Amino acid sequence: MDAWTTISLCEALKKAELFTSGRAAIELIDGVEPALHIVMNDYGDLPVFLTVVGEQIIVESVLWSVDEVRDLPAFNEAVLRTHKYFPLSTISLDSVGKDGDYYHMFGALSSTSVLYNVLFEIEVLASNVIQATEAYSEFLSIPVEVS
Repeated sequence: MDAWTTISLCEALKKAELFTSGRAAIELIDGVEPALHIVMNDYGDLPVFLTVVGEQIIVESVLWSVDEVRDLPAFNEAVLRTHKYFPLSTISLDSVGKDGDYYHMFGALSSTSVLYNVLFEIEVLASNVIQATEAYSEFLSIPVEVS
């Protein structure tokens, strides 16, 4: 199979049942590095971003900012000890320019993955974000609404 590009993957995903059924919406954000903005309607309108970079497809979602965590050392230790319980996903700490540091949850797969596996990764990530929000809510200084 040929490797996906962000644009070719967008076209294929639009035809998938996840999107044709309205359970999710997809939008191409065109730029130097195109990205897909996916809204997971079944998961409380959770925003998910997907990009194809070289040989990888990255699917990610923002969890919360560092400023929203009450006890950073305790939280970081909890994440390091438990993130393995979220299949196919991991948590990173990323700088978002002037906005500061944010925790993200992401998954990665090969840019030659079959469409079914890409769709599976998107849904698993969305589910894991909801589960992580529930699991780590005690560390957050913001109210957590989980549906």
